[in-house]
Amino acid sequence: MTNFDAATRPSTPPAAPVALITGGSRGLGRSMALALARQGTDVVLTYRQQQAEAQAVVAEIEALGGRALAMPLDVGMAQGMSAYFADFAGRLREALAQHWGARHLDALVNNAGVGAYAPIADTQEAQFDLLFNVHLKGVFFLTQALLPLLRDGGRILNVSSGLTRFALPGYAAYASMKGGLEVLTRYLAKELGPRGIAVNALAPGAIETDFGDGAVRDNVALNQFVASQTALGRVGLPDDIGGVVAALLSPGSAWVNAQRIEASGGMFL
Repeated sequence: MTNFDAATRPSTPPAAPVALITGGSRGLGRSMALALARQGTDVVLTYRQQQAEAQAVVAEIEALGGRALAMPLDVGMAQGMSAYFADFAGRLREALAQHWGARHLDALVNNAGVGAYAPIADTQEAQFDLLFNVHLKGVFFLTQALLPLLRDGGRILNVSSGLTRFALPGYAAYASMKGGLEVLTRYLAKELGPRGIAVNALAPGAIETDFGDGAVRDNVALNQFVASQTALGRVGLPDDIGGVVAALLSPGSAWVNAQRIEASGGMFL
């Protein structure tokens, strides 16, 4: 057994890294938060309406020995978006100081999302605007507002979709926003490179969650079709994605940058 004298023994344990996950109250966001907590990362998770579910995730993280905080945030705020996100950044700065004694985030995961299924001919302008605000404009300006809080050498992970590689009728507007997000990912990586910040896009395939009214999870025929078109022979589960997020934000993945990483089990090969 190694002995340490008072001069060499650390007085306090090293601080845990802190990640912000938007839309962390359920589905993929919940799985991401718990996977990160299991590898020693503390979490700030945001929610739009599901406060009780968000607090339940906080309790789960605390039961794992980590620390977490839930904060309300509407990433698709249509009016006054920049001012709204600036206010959120100010509240987040105070929360980091109060709960962690920290000044910076270590990682930002832009995960919050909404779905809308409609053929191009039937897509309504309001649907298009909502998808744009949540998946592209909101990510752009929230990230902009949080850049001063993200430490040099930190990470940004933008959640995209397998639908940017393969096309399924009815998802044109949604996939178009995610395609724009993947372009934004590369530009962020380029511009933030001097700060040592790595930026990647994670593209999940079909996952059994309540996203899109739970169609993949609850529609047996759809579930079986997706499984039949997936090399690993099944539909994805939330923990499949949570594990990938934990891996991409781990120290061993620091050299992965400006990439689109698909986690689909091999859909539509």
